[in-house]
Amino acid sequence: MFIFFNLLIFIASIFILYILQKKFVSFSKRVFISLIMAVILGGIFQYFYGSNSEIIKTSMIYINIVGEGYVRMLKMIVMPLIMVSIISSIVNLKDGKSLGKMGGLIISILVGTSIIAALVGIFIALGFGLTADGLQLGAKEIARTAYVESKVADISISSFVSKFIKMIPDNPFLDMTGARDQSTISVVFFSGFVGIAALGIAPKRPKSFEIFKNITLAFHDIVMRVVTLVLRLTPYGVFALMLKVISTSHIDEILKLGTFVIASYVALAIMFVIHLLLIGAMGLNPLKYLQKVLPVLSFAFTSRTSAGTIPLNVETQVDKLGVSQGIANLSESFGSSIGQNGCAAIYPAMLAVMVAPTVGIPITPAFIIQLVLVIAISSFGVAGVGGGATFAALIVLSSMNLPVGIVGLLIAVEPLVDMGRTALNVNGSITTGVISAKILNQIDIKTFSSEPIPEEIV
Repeated sequence: MFIFFNLLIFIASIFILYILQKKFVSFSKRVFISLIMAVILGGIFQYFYGSNSEIIKTSMIYINIVGEGYVRMLKMIVMPLIMVSIISSIVNLKDGKSLGKMGGLIISILVGTSIIAALVGIFIALGFGLTADGLQLGAKEIARTAYVESKVADISISSFVSKFIKMIPDNPFLDMTGARDQSTISVVFFSGFVGIAALGIAPKRPKSFEIFKNITLAFHDIVMRVVTLVLRLTPYGVFALMLKVISTSHIDEILKLGTFVIASYVALAIMFVIHLLLIGAMGLNPLKYLQKVLPVLSFAFTSRTSAGTIPLNVETQVDKLGVSQGIANLSESFGSSIGQNGCAAIYPAMLAVMVAPTVGIPITPAFIIQLVLVIAISSFGVAGVGGGATFAALIVLSSMNLPVGIVGLLIAVEPLVDMGRTALNVNGSITTGVISAKILNQIDIKTFSSEPIPEEIV
């Protein structure tokens, strides 16, 4: 009976969001309203039932149909979107030289900001005096620690060289299914080759090139229409995802590791401000930028998937920030796997600083330089889904010969911190796209500076 009552409240809330859409309330406002509604309703569920209640667990099974279903729909269109977007962008270029310049600049900015983020994580951990001493082991922590330690052998076997090699697809059709951690970047690699090959036949076989170009652009139009249809569901997906997080979080366990959570969000906030300062340094209005990217960051925060945010990321860069299609496609594709400021930089940097003194390693300038270099190199190929930070932390800690068990000790707050990390990852890729577009003079300043128009189409 209580489960049925909870589902009735959930359906009523979804209906309220639907009414707001019919009244043409802007997309951004609907996303934030859905967040607020989820926090309030999740708090009520926590108060009356508790996070461990079977009623809540059973209710979330049904509610998760909306949340997880939305995330899966986004993932469904990620690979087709990457392929047609990159290929169509390349065939519209006049030559291949601009592609190399574009890609090199984007990767340089992603890695550069990850280095800055690593330094932020290091100094915040030092400033808060974070340490691995005193962290308690419960049943979950013991199981998680055993799991992550079992993964170290696999990671230590694969060198950074083999990691780069795996980015080259030996079976592109397998990578189109998202079967590997490197699938996204591999699809980018393959799509780039197809686009370059198409440019190569343009002078010799112009008719074949025109046919291929027209087919590609037609597929691009269809895929973008699918993206629009899926994005209409964003407020509902955000509501269901956030409701699950708030309803099932163990507040007492979070409080035990409160200092780490606070320090993590301070570091994430500082890096977010640095992103805005970089936007300002390009002569662009940071507040205007923030106004237009908040809906994307809200979804990234609740879904904890950088890869799943790709469609919304591209749509925002192109339609709201005026970034060219080519740069937007490359920045979000690379940004979902390379140089993730939150998962691949701040998090492993903080863990390394926390655990190093426990094994007698002082935090010296030499240690910091080594740690930053390892983070910069290992930031390539981190999976853009929930759990990618764990993989990144294991690589960094094992490369620095530090114990990896600390990753398991933080399992209680991992989902909460991961929400902020994912939002920063996505903001890093958008910031990279905007900066690259400004440097290469491929941004429509009028679109960037314009006021958001009523988003009736979404």
